[in-house]
Amino acid sequence: MLHLEEIDALISGNKWFKLAPHLERAWQDGADGVVSLGGAHSNHLHALAAAGKRFGFPTVGLLRGEPQDTETAQELQAFGMQLHWLGYGAYRSRHQAGFWAPWLQRYPGYVAVPEGGGGLEGARGCMGLVMMIREQLESIGWKDYDALWLAAGTGTTLAGLVLGEVGRHPVYGALAVPPGHGVDKQVRAILQQAGVPDEGYHLVDASRGGFARLDVAVARCLLETEQEAGVTLEPLYTAKALLALREQVEAGGIPRGSRLVVLHTGGLQGRRSLELRLQQLASAPDPR
Repeated sequence: MLHLEEIDALISGNKWFKLAPHLERAWQDGADGVVSLGGAHSNHLHALAAAGKRFGFPTVGLLRGEPQDTETAQELQAFGMQLHWLGYGAYRSRHQAGFWAPWLQRYPGYVAVPEGGGGLEGARGCMGLVMMIREQLESIGWKDYDALWLAAGTGTTLAGLVLGEVGRHPVYGALAVPPGHGVDKQVRAILQQAGVPDEGYHLVDASRGGFARLDVAVARCLLETEQEAGVTLEPLYTAKALLALREQVEAGGIPRGSRLVVLHTGGLQGRRSLELRLQQLASAPDPR
């Protein structure tokens, strides 16, 4: 497991790697601030707000849904981020042409960063993870591995790994959102923009029927893995990816002896509000 959750206390996981190219562009362009999107528990906005506080630039968050007093929202404001709650209808229009125009008029001189730090810039920021993996594995005596596994929310990190691998190893993306939410289209678009073939990866449905949906199997997998491996997990992404991987192993879909590297993509700050729910689910009767 590549422990990206240990990189930084606040700007953790894969979030920094996706944000860094966007922030570098903003700095080079002399931007006055950065505006981006996310939900009430957004790991991306949390990392962006923390980066803004640490490095001294203003941030604006456009949030999905109606105002919610979550711990994440409280910390976004404590970090100095200006919040705007868009409701659900307006948030769904985020991919439409012209969405950003009124916000950039309201915040002139700001740079808009896509949801989750997505796009080719964010993917290129994740390419270096492949070299990081290779260097660290060599330090423990692994000369090679068979595949990479990670959770996929927007597909940006997955696309970056595909670009970094250059066909050497397959990348498996465990979908944290249901199929049909456009992850495949986003990955395809990033690879096309980078001028490389749409290949080298596989998408596996790990959503359990919906984004942010938890069940007994996810809760038990998370808590059992934490106890056995001594690692703290996040339930909506990495835990679902590990459960999907376990199911693949049990179904015989992965050859015995395979060497796999799983990315822990961070997001532990979002777990706090789910702790009680996880304990309740783990102690519930198994529906099977």
